[in-house]
Amino acid sequence: MNNLEWQGRWNEIKGKVKQAYGDLTDDDLAYENGKDDELLGKLQQKTGKTKDELVDWIKSL
Repeated sequence: MNNLEWQGRWNEIKGKVKQAYGDLTDDDLAYENGKDDELLGKLQQKTGKTKDELVDWIKSL
């Protein structure tokens, strides 16, 4: 998923991620332009999934 797709769909994706992992907060899911890796790192810590697993899962949402 490229940067523009992340930005355009982030609110929708964020809602689905919070449904799947209710313990994630808005701070955990704060998306800032250019900080994709930081966001994925936070999600990795909270979910225990690898970066590739998370990217594939997010693309499927």
